[in-house]
Amino acid sequence: MGRLLARGALIAAMLACSGCALGPRPWEKDLMARREMQIDPYPLLTAAEEHVYFSKEASSGGRGFAGGGCGCN
Repeated sequence: MGRLLARGALIAAMLACSGCALGPRPWEKDLMARREMQIDPYPLLTAAEEHVYFSKEASSGGRGFAGGGCGCN
């Protein structure tokens, strides 16, 4: 009887935890497809800003690296 109760509790716990792994509902997918929800919503603007940044810093890569272009890091 105790073994059956333990299995039932385990199955109930697994079902409770599996409810968290559901993806978005079909009516929620339109919100995720919006430009504001993307990782880089404005890629051309980001490319222009990075070009200005590494042109001013005189180093390639811009924001991804520590230190400036003068070599004084």
